[in-house]
Amino acid sequence: MGMIRIILADDHKITRDGLRALLERQSDMRVVGEAANGREAIRLAIDLAPDVVVMDISMPELNGVEATRQIRESLPETKVIALSMYADRRYVIGMVKAGVSGYLLKNCAFDELVNAIGAVLNNESFLSPRIADTVMKDYTHILEHGEASAISVLSVREREVLQLIAEGLSTKEIAERIHVSVKTVETHRQQTMKKLDAKSVAELTKIALREGLTSLE
Repeated sequence: MGMIRIILADDHKITRDGLRALLERQSDMRVVGEAANGREAIRLAIDLAPDVVVMDISMPELNGVEATRQIRESLPETKVIALSMYADRRYVIGMVKAGVSGYLLKNCAFDELVNAIGAVLNNESFLSPRIADTVMKDYTHILEHGEASAISVLSVREREVLQLIAEGLSTKEIAERIHVSVKTVETHRQQTMKKLDAKSVAELTKIALREGLTSLE
């Protein structure tokens, strides 16, 4: 295989700089793009068709789960590795369902990332031990209880709008951000509230936090 082309998606520049320095020490790896949120990550991935996207989970505007889902739909050949501070079950399962090939915790990522990239390009999965444990426990739980995520009833657009509402953006700001009319955002919000049986924006925000769509960093 030739040069491995990588995109880094993380809203902390210091993390991206550290990862870039590490990866570019490898003779066969090149960072071809950097994104500070999920929306930029999708746009860059579609433009550059990288081999691997290293994706933080809690990013503003569009989180890593949603960005991963959309990248995997558009570019089935591109592998995504999740990078997170959280070993929390909601984040892990959300990313696994969205189609990541690897999941690393930030505190051990520097050592493991190069190995993870090699593994996912060989069509293997790569999970930090704590993450593998979470996935196994959850899988057993789902087999026993057959539970689904509360937000699985929402469309892609509704999940995007829900995250932006939870992040405190106004209807007008959301409309500008995702390039639709104010009326369309209102419709999405009403539909979302109806589907989730939420009576207020505060309730919607609580659901978004609980489901790992956004975090209060």
